[in-house]
Amino acid sequence: MNEGSPPLLELRNISKTFPGVKALQNVRLRADKGLVHALMGENGAGKSTLMKILSGAYTPDAGAEILIDGKPVAIDGPLSAKALGVSVIYQELSLAPNLTVAENIYMGRPLVRAGQVDRAAMAKACVATLERLGADFKPSTIVETLSIAQRQLVEIARAMHFDCRILVMDEPTTPLSTHETDKLFALVKRLRSEGLAILYISHRMDEIDELADEVTVLRDGTYVGTLNRAELSRDKLVKMMVGRDLSGFYRKEHHGQHTGAQALAVRNFADGARVRGCSLDLYAGEVLGVAGLVGAGRTELARLIFGADARSSGELSDGAGTPIKVNQPIDAVRHGILYLTEDRKHQGLFLDMSVRDNINVMVSPRDARPGGVMDGRRAAQRALDSIKQLTIRVASPKVNVGSLSGGNQQKVLLARLLELGPKVLILDEPTRGVDIGAKSEIYRLIDELARNGMAVLVISSELAEVVGVCDRVVVMREGKLVGELGGSTGEPITQENIGALATGAHSAPPPVLH
Repeated sequence: MNEGSPPLLELRNISKTFPGVKALQNVRLRADKGLVHALMGENGAGKSTLMKILSGAYTPDAGAEILIDGKPVAIDGPLSAKALGVSVIYQELSLAPNLTVAENIYMGRPLVRAGQVDRAAMAKACVATLERLGADFKPSTIVETLSIAQRQLVEIARAMHFDCRILVMDEPTTPLSTHETDKLFALVKRLRSEGLAILYISHRMDEIDELADEVTVLRDGTYVGTLNRAELSRDKLVKMMVGRDLSGFYRKEHHGQHTGAQALAVRNFADGARVRGCSLDLYAGEVLGVAGLVGAGRTELARLIFGADARSSGELSDGAGTPIKVNQPIDAVRHGILYLTEDRKHQGLFLDMSVRDNINVMVSPRDARPGGVMDGRRAAQRALDSIKQLTIRVASPKVNVGSLSGGNQQKVLLARLLELGPKVLILDEPTRGVDIGAKSEIYRLIDELARNGMAVLVISSELAEVVGVCDRVVVMREGKLVGELGGSTGEPITQENIGALATGAHSAPPPVLH
């Protein structure tokens, strides 16, 4: 903040009450131009509510003050917020895919000539903004033909085209690849250098390290504190968000280290495209990590093992060494192999169904009575037991799963799989889009499953997560398994060792097969 001048944005005494719920209580926040101010907190901490107040979607309780350039302002709707230079880019982008880029940028306030929308004038007016942002598409491009990263850029262009001064970005990297994320970071830094105040909501510590000049933390709807860059540390942030330090964050109370029997042997798996000749062993009671850069083939290998995609070669055998045929997911389920997808919203959950129905959907035949009548009490009790076991935060099992936070959605999906009693559980990015408190609970569950003898395979792009929860790690590069760390290899599991294998900086022994 510039000495002697007011911050560009200041929020004071922001409270918001919904029927029966106090979502925010006297929250405050200051952000100045030319700074990235990160906003952190667990799901349910009040971040989204605060941003909706700033965007004009919600009206705060009486007594709240919003100041821009030190002057009180009233934000009584989205148009009011935009007129004051405030733009919010949500996780769920608000674009019309059937319209052009220019039409989306001018949505709600088109240029009109002689009573008709002047599309040519809008397209021409957008050129400078798109060039400023380094866009690789034209104003006339139809939005549905763009990638997610490009669509996100359209949202930013819409904000910048109408003189945005305060840009709010809500978990912007969630759908992006590593390369796309790097490009976004470069753009954020450039916009910061041009004098914007950027409010950046994220769960990812790496992003905070990379971008944040200041961080404000909310917990349970209250203001916990603000740290400047010199004060930042992961330990401090975690303690502020969850009320405890990092000790015990990653749990590894199970034995691991090959003390269990072999649960699954994968030999020479390939799909004729991305996956090439991959072999690995997985043991009961251990957590095996699969690491590698985006595009290395980790998810493709998991889908081959589960039978979700066809393989061009490869054999699978169970713990007794008996070959097993898995040509489709139902075959894998029969052999006790379950897969938690990285895309829970589109490939895992039924978002318009209740928590109870999502948990029970694969085991509903158990509840059939003679005559085809379903025993609803069994399903209800099963859901209640899962909610308790996995600490799913939900008012009622009848609530639609689509209304839950990311962490609670993930636990509902895990609960569904666990009802099938898997011997082998494949978890693909199990904590993606999940707040730090829910991450800790998922790590506890992984440890508990391994301690009870389950074989768990974890695919994760977060190296700290791989190091923290896994007993062994195999690393993929360009579709091949190129090395193994931990276990009997003598090679320590470190972020540096994983990164070196993933990038080809050095080699390690191939996975040890038995």
